[in-house]
Amino acid sequence: MKTFILIHGSWHSSWNWHRVIPILEKKGHRAIAIDLPGMGRDKTPIQQVRMRATVEKICELIDGIEEKVILVGHSKNGIMISQAAEYRPGKIEKLVYLAAYLIPNGKTQREYSLLDTGGVLKPYVTMNEELKAHTLQPEIYKEGLYADCDDHITELAKLLLSHEPVESGVTPLQLTEEN
Repeated sequence: MKTFILIHGSWHSSWNWHRVIPILEKKGHRAIAIDLPGMGRDKTPIQQVRMRATVEKICELIDGIEEKVILVGHSKNGIMISQAAEYRPGKIEKLVYLAAYLIPNGKTQREYSLLDTGGVLKPYVTMNEELKAHTLQPEIYKEGLYADCDDHITELAKLLLSHEPVESGVTPLQLTEEN
């Protein structure tokens, strides 16, 4: 039995793993999906969300599990599993980057995001300076995120997707070769 910690991508929350968790559990594994700070049911005000606190939340979960874990990071939050692995190298069996950013030490997710000049989502991202967050407009959900999903998933997303904190995307990763 393996323990998987599932980290959602931008604008999403733990609900995003609702079809993956039963598959892993049916195979005898343990699967834990969390809401990162400011996302889903976590009520941290979005403008107060910081990368360090987000990574600490992941590390606290890892610390509460006896065996090594497999961290799965989706999309932007590949950065979170990289940083968590730096802080808890002895507790990580494997990192899985699911359509995710794998950023080297000292670089930011934003630096790499800017290189994606043809991204279908970019024209639909709206910045909210007051909240220090950005939002994805619902008209791109089907094409940009859920093209292969049943329509009810897109409709569900219209109710559940939220703002995405910006600070973590502009915070340089602090990684060592050792960890």
